[in-house]
Amino acid sequence: MCAVGETYIRAIQHVGGTPVVIPPTTTEADWAVLVSQLDGLLLSGGGDIAPQLYGEESEPWMDQVNAERDFSELGLTRQWLAMERPLLAICRGHQVLNVALGGTLYQDITAHIPNALDHAYVATQPMETLAHSVTLDTKSQLAAILDGTTFDVNSSHHQALKVTGDKLVVTGRAPDGVIEAVEISEHPFCISVQWHPEAMVKTSPTMWPLFEAFVKASGG
Repeated sequence: MCAVGETYIRAIQHVGGTPVVIPPTTTEADWAVLVSQLDGLLLSGGGDIAPQLYGEESEPWMDQVNAERDFSELGLTRQWLAMERPLLAICRGHQVLNVALGGTLYQDITAHIPNALDHAYVATQPMETLAHSVTLDTKSQLAAILDGTTFDVNSSHHQALKVTGDKLVVTGRAPDGVIEAVEISEHPFCISVQWHPEAMVKTSPTMWPLFEAFVKASGG
């Protein structure tokens, strides 16, 4: 089992949305109901996705995976995207979106990306601690929402997008080239980030517009 962090819930509530927590145990029978009843989908952070789901074998540095959650989130994401409903993906959710659309992942940044920054979470520091900068595409929806192209962000991941999934456009990178943001240009609202904006808002207001735009796109 897994838990949804309080920071996600409070971020959505703060901007006028009503969060509904979806258990990581949904099956195909549930997905159509969820798509018909909910206005927006936020894919949250969490553990690693099973590499077999993007055509690779597990490497030694893989964290423990949750097959039930993988199945639940990938299936729901595909149905959700087919209906072109608003979607915001964060950290693990960023990776779920990519795999759902046929993309692949680096199973470990340090092992596979030469001279990469340390993107992993430091347990002795608060989650909102800024770790590195991100540069956004000037023409991206995310840059327009955040009203800027360069931001300092937090970081809590050891994996990253490798080959991007169908229709995903890279809209943000860290200084070492790691993909930090993607979106689907022709989709009404499908934005995905590798950092944790819901934790950043505790000390910095720069990420509030992202949640405001998501809730507005969802009819809030």
